[in-house]
Formats: sequence, structure tokens, C-alpha cells
Amino acid sequence: MHPFPAIVLIATLPALAAGYAPRPDLDAGRYLKALGDAEEVLKQQPGNALAWAAKSEALTALVRLPEAAAAASRALELQPGLADGLLARGLAQGGIAVQQRNLGSLRGIATSMDDLRAAVQADPALVAGWLTLGLAYQQLPGFLGGSSRKALACADSLKKVDAPRGEVLQGTVLALQGRWPEAQPCFARALAAAPGDPEVVYGYLEALGSREARKVLGDAPQKRLQAEEALRLLPGVAGRARALSAICDALLDAGRSEDAWRIAREALFGADAPSLLRLELGKIAARSGSHSEEGLAALDQVLREPLEGGNGGYGSAHWRRGQVLQNLGRKAEARAAAEAALRLDPKDPKAARLLKDLS
Repeated sequence: MHPFPAIVLIATLPALAAGYAPRPDLDAGRYLKALGDAEEVLKQQPGNALAWAAKSEALTALVRLPEAAAAASRALELQPGLADGLLARGLAQGGIAVQQRNLGSLRGIATSMDDLRAAVQADPALVAGWLTLGLAYQQLPGFLGGSSRKALACADSLKKVDAPRGEVLQGTVLALQGRWPEAQPCFARALAAAPGDPEVVYGYLEALGSREARKVLGDAPQKRLQAEEALRLLPGVAGRARALSAICDALLDAGRSEDAWRIAREALFGADAPSLLRLELGKIAARSGSHSEEGLAALDQVLREPLEGGNGGYGSAHWRRGQVLQNLGRKAEARAAAEAALRLDPKDPKAARLLKDLS
């Protein structure tokens, strides 16, 4: 990127604050941009509650959860009842509760659900609020408020605001219930309406690759369909790293790791978020046992540079790096990588399992 003169940057700041609208970037997964914009606004307007909320949401996606919780609290101190602030606090609290993995996390989950419900009540147009709340209702057990009926009601509400994302939520909920024949038309409608939307592509392929879908389709037919659908969707997502990662994951699950590697590698330098594709290359190398040196180099670069959010963060990169090093027989370095992942999340089960395997 070419540096701009300082005077140009300064001149753009008032315009940024005046027309500040972070939701499109957050909803599209452009978390690094959302974080940068929020921080620029806060330099001018430290009391801008919306910017604090956006900063919090971006930090949660980047797995910087204590900072995210603090930013959300600041947003709600400045503007109690702000929908974006309630959403941000709910996301941060939910992330912290999941990381805790103990009985104390139950209280955090319950508080998170309260915030998510309050957020969509305060602003029914909050796309991320309906998505998160709907998935939480479906995935949580009943004693924590989980309910498939409520999850589907969230999908209905979301369709009024964003029809393709609402169809994806409905399809995901149905797929998680083992109702794939009913889920598939939802995804078809979403893809017809928004064929290049990375979140739509990601949601569909993730649901297609789920255990619940496998139980309905059977192992071999599921893998065949994953490969067919990944390749069918590929032309429509050029340069969209999140969708490309989902396509590569589907091909990897289908046993076509070389196709996945080729697609990720060829798309790398034209992608909107290259860090996601470098992380994908590391994942392919770790899972397939091939391209280990190149995969390791990609992960090393991920750890040196800003990593786009929504992917497990740097802890995931350290863990994948440990897997690749294990494949290469470099056990001491693999242990160090697993330990680095555990420093970021001391209760990460994947990193803990890797460290145990290396002992």
C-alpha cells in the first residue's frame, strides 16, 4: 500500500466520523477494516458509543476478548440501550464463556443471551444479532434456553431484514436438526439471491459438511456433493477469501486436498483477505500431510502480520503450525507451537491434545 501524506489522512477524518456506519463491514467480515475505522473515529470522538461498539465486535472476531468486553462496556456507559453495544457485549461475553469451559461459564452464556435478545428488540434490523441469537438457540441445551422453535423464529425475523442470510440461518438450523431435505431448498434460495455473498457460501458449505448432513446423505454421497458444490460455486466468489476458504475446506473434506491447495494458492494474491488464505494453506498442509514446508511458511507469515477475524485467531495458526511441524518430525518445535496456542487460550482442547500427543 502506498503511504498517503499526513494532510490527506487528517482531511478524511471528519468525513469518516460524519458518515460513520460500521455494520456493513462487520456483517461482511471485514473486521480489520472495521477496527481501523472505529479507532480513527475514536481519535476524534472518544465519546462515540457506536465506534466503541464496532471496535468491540471487531476485537471479538479477532479473539481479543478482554479488550472486546471493555470496549462494549464503554459503549453502553456512553449510550445505555444502544443495540450495537448490547450485541457487542453479548458477543464478547459469549466468547469469554466459551473459552472458560467450566461451570462459571454458564452464567456468562445466560448473560450473553440476555444481551442478544435485548439487542434485536432494540433494533430488529440488526442482522448479526438475529444470526448469533438463532444459532445460539439451536446449539445451546434446553436448560440454557436452547430451542429449535426460537431459532427458526429468529430466521423468520432475519428474512424481513436480509432474506438470503435469513434463509441461511433457517437452513443451518434445519441441517443441525438432521432435516437436510428441508434445509437444502433454503440454501438454494439464498444462493440464488446472493450467489457471491461469502457468508452465504460459507454457511451452505459448512452445513453440507456437518455430521448431521452426513447421517442423512451417507459418507460417500456427502463427499461427492461437497466437491461438486464447491467447484460449482467457485467461479462466483473470485477474490473473496472467506468463501474461498469454505470451498477449500469442502474439497479437503471430500479428499481432494490437491484441488484445495491449488485453489487457495492461485487465489492468494488477488484475495480481499490474504491472511485467511495463508491460514487455509496451513490447514491443508496440516490435514493432508503434503506441502508441509510451504504450509509452514504460510503460517509463519500469518503470525507476523495482521490476521483477519472470524477464523480462530492466532491460536489457531499456532495449533496448525504445530501439526505441520509434527508431520515433519520436528517435535520440539511442534511442542513450542502447541504451547504458544495454549498461552493464548489455556483451555484450547485441540492444542492440549496436540501437546499430549507430542509428550
